[in-house]
Amino acid sequence: MYLDGSALCRFLPGVRFYGEFTAWAIPQLDQLATSQLGLTELRQAAALYPREERENAFVVVEEVRARIPVVRFSDDNVQVSTHAASVLRPFAALHLGAAVAHSAIDTIVTYDPELARVAQLYSLAVVSPGLPEGWHNGHVG
Repeated sequence: MYLDGSALCRFLPGVRFYGEFTAWAIPQLDQLATSQLGLTELRQAAALYPREERENAFVVVEEVRARIPVVRFSDDNVQVSTHAASVLRPFAALHLGAAVAHSAIDTIVTYDPELARVAQLYSLAVVSPGLPEGWHNGHVG
């Protein structure tokens, strides 16, 4: 399962759906993957924490970096991303490409509704712990 930046940020305490996400993610860390882009987005979110909480947020970033494998961007990834960029923001398109191009990934974990909708068009399952199934389509599934 591929985690985009919006999902990785749920590892940070105080973020919406933190409890639901961590309860879901921690038991299956060995099934999760992300990209360098996702880790960059997580670091950016940690940098926004108040000064007194920032050090703890960066401890979380380092734990995530140490425990979740990073998939590399490939030519196949860029091809999918370029195609998807007509309907997705650039980072979302890169996340989609990373998930679609990796043969072992069949699920994307995201809280981005546009990315979730497009991922389904590419036959990826969508998981968003804390949100009801189908949330990205405007209805509960």
